[in-house]
Amino acid sequence: MKTDDSSSSLRGRYTTRAGLAALMLVLLQGCATGPNANPKDPLEPFNRGVTKFNDAVDKAVIKPVAEGYVYVTPDIVRKGVGNFFNNLSDAWSFVNNVLQLKGEAAGDSLARVITNTMLGLGGLIDFATPLNIERHREDFGQTLGYWGVPSGPYLVLPILGPSTLRDTAALPADIGYGSAVSYINNDAVRYGLTGLRLIDTRASLLRAGNLLEEAALDKYSFQRDVFLQARRSLVFDGNEPPEEDQTAPPAAAPSTKP
Repeated sequence: MKTDDSSSSLRGRYTTRAGLAALMLVLLQGCATGPNANPKDPLEPFNRGVTKFNDAVDKAVIKPVAEGYVYVTPDIVRKGVGNFFNNLSDAWSFVNNVLQLKGEAAGDSLARVITNTMLGLGGLIDFATPLNIERHREDFGQTLGYWGVPSGPYLVLPILGPSTLRDTAALPADIGYGSAVSYINNDAVRYGLTGLRLIDTRASLLRAGNLLEEAALDKYSFQRDVFLQARRSLVFDGNEPPEEDQTAPPAAAPSTKP
């Protein structure tokens, strides 16, 4: 039997990778500045290069596997897989809602986890949504933003995709501690579930990805702008101030979610 050292080692590797990504951003930050540089994206040439790499990997490996997964897996099975990972996410959302002092949202998240775990066969069936228990998705990047940490420049991470300096710094918590999968000692099971989650997530984005390819004149700029806007909205709970005044939400601001 393996001890908890396995999980600790895995979380340590996640921490190291996230730290290296953040360091890379700092070291390269000056190389993309210029009179025409987007102030939110000072690393645009670097980010575009990583985006091309990610697109190549996605086209060659990840997308075909996701399409095959959709083709061979019945809808009800895919739905169960998605529900299972959503239940794990709700548990981490509960922690972050507590850290953000959002009592009602934390209560909803905890109620979802208890309901779906107890009645839904470990989360495979979503009983909470029909019972009108709202999902409040929160991660540690949003928690840092809530307490005043600015987002920092846009950053595209290898494989993981769009991020910001703040969200990259939050990765050790989100991946190493926020995912119950990382606590599994059996390597084969842990890696298998991690891969399944990646494929299930990519499968859920197949239609959106195809629309993006067809609609966007500049896929990179469109994806960047949508991502930054979406993250800003999440941090401010959909009540963000005008962009020119926006740095970070008040630390003690109450949640605007019902």
